[in-house]
Amino acid sequence: MRLERAGTDQRGVSLGPAAEADAPVLANLLELYIHDLSAAFPDITLGPDGRFGYRHLPLYWSEPGRRFPFLIRAGAQVAGFALVTRGVLAPEQPDEFDVAEFFVMRRHRRSGVGRDVAMLLWQQLPGRWTVRVSEGNAGALPFWAAVTAEFTGGTALETIRPGTPHPWRVFTFASRA
Repeated sequence: MRLERAGTDQRGVSLGPAAEADAPVLANLLELYIHDLSAAFPDITLGPDGRFGYRHLPLYWSEPGRRFPFLIRAGAQVAGFALVTRGVLAPEQPDEFDVAEFFVMRRHRRSGVGRDVAMLLWQQLPGRWTVRVSEGNAGALPFWAAVTAEFTGGTALETIRPGTPHPWRVFTFASRA
């Protein structure tokens, strides 16, 4: 499955597939994202080069049927990214999509960009979905609870799974094209 075009909403927020040439932009955004996550995950540390790094990033181009990288734009500005996997975390469910990583720049948070992008993402990739959120990520929990409820009309299944250092809140649902 290859996505060739971006989805755009009425406010100019877009979600488009990231090409391999976009890897440096994604790597830079991942540094900001991981820095934010380090508040909830105390085991996240800088490497000797002063970067967090994200070892899975090259896989988004070497496993095109299982990993899907996206750039988020607000107008012409890069506003974040979404990294989606399929069947990677749940091999027994090879077609299920997972929001592996999702990041919106701080200046675009609480403006509707994240909500709009989540809706575009689920519309562009119809099927079964899992959204996992660490209970330690206090800012993300209400966002994902509200967005999955809105998208599904309140039918998303919400469960708690063990995790380290915090349990995971897991939302599962289906999207249609």
